[in-house]
Amino acid sequence: MKRRWLALLLLAYCAQALAVGRVVSLAPSLSEMVVELGAADLLVGVLDGGERPAALAQVASVGHYGQLDMERLLSLNPDLILLWPGSVGPAQREQLQRLNIPVYVAEPHSLEQLTTQVQAIAEQLGRADAGRQLAAQLRQRLADLRQRYRRAEPLRVFYQVWNQPLYTVGGGQIISDALTVCGARNVFDDLNLPAPQVSIESVLQRNPQMILVGDQAQLQAWKAWPSMAARVRLVPDKGLERPSGQMLEAVARLCEVIQPL
Repeated sequence: MKRRWLALLLLAYCAQALAVGRVVSLAPSLSEMVVELGAADLLVGVLDGGERPAALAQVASVGHYGQLDMERLLSLNPDLILLWPGSVGPAQREQLQRLNIPVYVAEPHSLEQLTTQVQAIAEQLGRADAGRQLAAQLRQRLADLRQRYRRAEPLRVFYQVWNQPLYTVGGGQIISDALTVCGARNVFDDLNLPAPQVSIESVLQRNPQMILVGDQAQLQAWKAWPSMAARVRLVPDKGLERPSGQMLEAVARLCEVIQPL
């Protein structure tokens, strides 16, 4: 019994010794997730893109989307890099993989994958218990939303990302999965690109029942098509664009927008 106890103690000591202490996050969503896991103290650098959580106000910046400052990153001596592939260009992604620094790549394509990655990132950070707890909460919330907003016939929805030119989301994008949770179907779910460019004519041809837009300017632009049957609605916030734990509440708000129709 004593020998077994010593062995367990040694394993615990080794796990603690291997735990990361200096983390760089290369996506706002990943930075947000680290905060949600109660591990903001581990972040020494973040890639900026929009407003930061208050807990990260003093953390060093390593650049912006598509503009990673590699020298600055290396000067922070990280022992773990959290990477969302779309946050940096292909050449810098390859450079990161050649560094002698562990890189965890996170790119969830569904909300279920998001909950799995929350737990996996928590384990990378040495916060496994917090990860299991948060993942369980997110899975329960997801199940509740699916049950509440289920429809016998999904609502046909066009989700607009940008207007000049016109961009939407493809079927493999996590926002497309969010629509299904709300009892809707992305009318461009047959496209594999994460953000395909489409034409107004192709949108009208697919005959959506609802068009979701990101701002008032986009909403006003659709008034140029008075004969269109689709109702145009404003997405309440930008939380859908950040795949972290908060995204489940952003999905809940999206469902509330879709529900009345």
